[in-house]
Amino acid sequence: MSFQDKSIQCSDCGATFAHSAEDQEFFQSKGYTNEPKRCPSCREARKSERSYGYQRQMHSVTCSECGKNTEVPFEPREGRPVYCSDCYRKARANTEI
Repeated sequence: MSFQDKSIQCSDCGATFAHSAEDQEFFQSKGYTNEPKRCPSCREARKSERSYGYQRQMHSVTCSECGKNTEVPFEPREGRPVYCSDCYRKARANTEI
């Protein structure tokens, strides 16, 4: 079956987006029978909303090595060093695991 690019209007934001022939082939290979209703950015936003309410909480900290303000995805513990991503990579490279 030969596919051709289609223009579809997003049901959420109303923007027109392209449903390419390659995407249509992919949809068919997965067994999808309906065309997408949402543009790629609305689809991505909807996916992130459906993460079962899990939102990663970030904590503001000061890097123990360079003093730069950064955020980490865990709650720092008293007496334990916390590094920014650059200093963490350096510290990790210097230690053998």
